[in-house]
Amino acid sequence: MSDAQVDERTGSTTRTTDDDGDHERFAHVVVPASAVTEAYITGNPVTALCGKTWVPSRDPGRYQVCPTCQEILDAARAMGSGD
Repeated sequence: MSDAQVDERTGSTTRTTDDDGDHERFAHVVVPASAVTEAYITGNPVTALCGKTWVPSRDPGRYQVCPTCQEILDAARAMGSGD
């Protein structure tokens, strides 16, 4: 895997789901990170590694990283390093 920048952002969701909302208060991982910056400017939604789609609007530093995003990111990094 190439050197990917990770931008962990959170915001209010733009999709409707049947889940219990657990993903609402996590910092999600979006690759490429530039997609989050663009979303802040344009208001277009982004999709995190876990599948959550939302328009970023909050400070991700206030939230813990989404466990599903982190698991996917760790697996991708491990495959990229040949472990």
